[in-house]
Formats: sequence, C-alpha cells, structure tokens
Amino acid sequence: MTHLTVPEWGRLPVGEGIGGEGYTRAQANALLAAARAHPLGGRDGTDILCDHHAFVRARQMVGVLAAPGCSLEILPKVDPEAPDEHTPTVRGRLVHMLDVALGLGLSVGAAAAMARRADALLEVFIAAFADQLLAEVRRGLPRQYRACEEDLRALRGRLDVVRQFTANAVRPDRLACRFDALEADGPLLQVMKACVLLVERHARGSETRRKLAELRFLLAEVREVPRGALPWRQVRIDRGSRRWRALLDLARMLLGGEWQQTHADARAADGITLLFAMNELFERYVAVQLRRALADTGLEVVVQRGGEYALGPWNGEGGYSHPTRPDILIRRRDGANLCVIDTKWKRPSDDVAQADVYQMIAYARLYRCPRLVLLYPAAHGEVGRQATRRGLSQGPERLDVASVDLNGDHVAVQSTLRHLIGRVASSETAAASI
Repeated sequence: MTHLTVPEWGRLPVGEGIGGEGYTRAQANALLAAARAHPLGGRDGTDILCDHHAFVRARQMVGVLAAPGCSLEILPKVDPEAPDEHTPTVRGRLVHMLDVALGLGLSVGAAAAMARRADALLEVFIAAFADQLLAEVRRGLPRQYRACEEDLRALRGRLDVVRQFTANAVRPDRLACRFDALEADGPLLQVMKACVLLVERHARGSETRRKLAELRFLLAEVREVPRGALPWRQVRIDRGSRRWRALLDLARMLLGGEWQQTHADARAADGITLLFAMNELFERYVAVQLRRALADTGLEVVVQRGGEYALGPWNGEGGYSHPTRPDILIRRRDGANLCVIDTKWKRPSDDVAQADVYQMIAYARLYRCPRLVLLYPAAHGEVGRQATRRGLSQGPERLDVASVDLNGDHVAVQSTLRHLIGRVASSETAAASI
C-alpha cells in the first residue's frame, strides 16, 4: 500500500522505479479513475487531480483520495510558491478548520496532538471517533422503546386477543403478547456500529485498533446494517442523546455525508475517500468563527442566503435571472445589511483581481450595502494584515481587503474578525453622520 502526502497544487512523479517518492503508472491511473468517479471531481476529475504523464498534480481539494493499492493525502496550502511547511502542523490546522466548520466536537489541543502523532489525515479522524465513542459507550448506551409482538409462555405486557383466538387457537400454552421493550438496538447505534466496522479495517495505530475492537464487543447487541441501508432519517437527537450529536457528525463524515462524498469503489476494503473543497471549507470556518465573535452584538451572520437576482424584467418583459448568493452577509437587528463578506482561499495580493471587484460592486448595489470585505487567509510566514480600504471611484461604497491568520487559536481568530466588523460598522456610522 503506497500512501503519499502532497500540498494543494503540488505534484508527485509517476514512473517505474521511483520507490516511495511517487506512484507507478498503474497506481496513478487508479487514483485518476477515483478522481473521475468522485462527485467533487468535476469534468474528468480534474478538480481533484490532473495527469501530466510524468507527474500528477493536486488541485484545490484537500483530504484523502483512495484507490486499490494506493492513497493520496492532499493538505491545504495558500501560496503555491511559498516553501512547504511542517506536515503535522498543516495537518493539525486542517483538522482544526474541519472541527470548527463541521462541529466535530474536538478541542484545538486534542486536534493538534492527534495530528502530530498520526501519519495521515484519515488516522486522525479514526482516532478521534474511537476516543469519543468509547467514552460515550462507557457512560451508557442510549436506549429506546420498541413495540414487540411475541408468543410467550407467560403474559408480558398486554394480551392480543384477536391473535390469541386465531393464530394461537390450538396452542393454549402460548400467549399472544404485545409489549414495549427497552433496547439499545436503535438507528443511532446502528450508524455507530457501521462506522466502527468500516474504520476498523483502515486504522493503523495499535491503540486505535484496540479501542475499536473493544467497541465492537460493547456494541454486540446492536444489529449490523449495511451502509446503503442505514436509517439516517430515523436518527433522533433529543435531550437525552444530544451529547451524541458531534459523534453523529463525525460518523456521517466517515460514512459519507453532505460535505464530502465517498467514492463508490472506496466502500469496499480499498480505502476511505474524504475530500473537501477548500474554498467552501474556508467560507464555513469563517462563518462559524464570526457567529461566535459577534454572539453578544445582536448582529446576524447569514451564509449563502442572499437570493437577489442580478437581472430582472425590463419594461415588464422577461423574468428574473442570474441569482446571487454572497458568501456571508452581516445583518443588523432591523434586517438591514451591514456588510457583505466574500471569502477567497488564495494568497492576498496588493492588487485586487478585476473579477472580484466587479462581483463586490454587484453585491453592493443588489443588497443596498455600501460596506464590502474581501477576506483572505494569511499566507505562511505572514501575520494577518490590517484591512486596507479602497473607495469606488463613483459612489459611497467602500471595499476592505483583509486576511485572517489561521495559525492562531480561537480567541485570536475571533478577535481579528470582531475587530474587522467593528471597523466596518464604525466607518458606516461615521459616513452616515456626514
């Protein structure tokens, strides 16, 4: 099994006799086929991996791509020209972003520690799942009542009179009973057991394998349900089981969920494919951190829910078209838009791209919001720079260009975002008073 790691936009050689530094042509073809079959692969799988004959190049998807006999781990990198960072550091940063964006319930310290001792992103999440599930199972399995109908020697629950005098008419030694049984074999634990059985085949660490074996024993009374038949819609998180919510999200990610799609071939023993679009991940990470930073301000953080149309009827003819969905809208209590934030997963430059300017102008006019923010991740070795402001040549709109340092902890990131929104809000108040 060949497992290699590469940053975004990085490349790995392809050829015979390369050894552990690249892939054979057969392995590269298998990975390219997995990329083409993946829902995030785009046309011909080139949104994940590109074939250049002598080498393969990763694109702007991060995670793990699996194929028979080989796998590829793609880690985030803002600036393709910057020197490579320490791999455990980058992996820990990615785990932290996924933890915040997907609500996986990992602490920053735990995520960083797991990333340092694991040699692959998948191992980090398998270890986290095993640790959390074992802790919850030891506290007690969630149980629920299930309606049962059985023929017993002694009465249990209520007697089913109709069935007793029809099906059991010639069996007076049997009583048709109807009762509710309190069982652990419910939809939630069926999902958990399916995830345990899946990741047990791919865990590498001896301690993680030991914990998964213990979990398989503790969940012996839970039925094994095939992955394609798991009762996702029947899973209910109520007051008594809400501590399982983060675990359910983690299991959904490993088994295949909304944010990542699991390659059909990877559902066999060949491997687990977990891929995430870095643009979407950065946007969601920023949105979650903004909600936390502005929790006590009364401002609302709205994500991908604009709904205004760029084109509409002209002189009563035609209809509305070209809907817009800004990345993030900051709204006041009265529903008015304070600012529009557009996140960009790329290296911030001194000269804003022309297409980005056009996009922000359209948002300003459609949402009647003169305060605009282009938000970038700080490149490696740079501190999140202060926002620079530019005014449009005609009109009241103001565009802030800022970056956030992802190497910081929760407090530092939220402080940066709160300061940015505070600056935007204060400038708008000053402009309104003129």
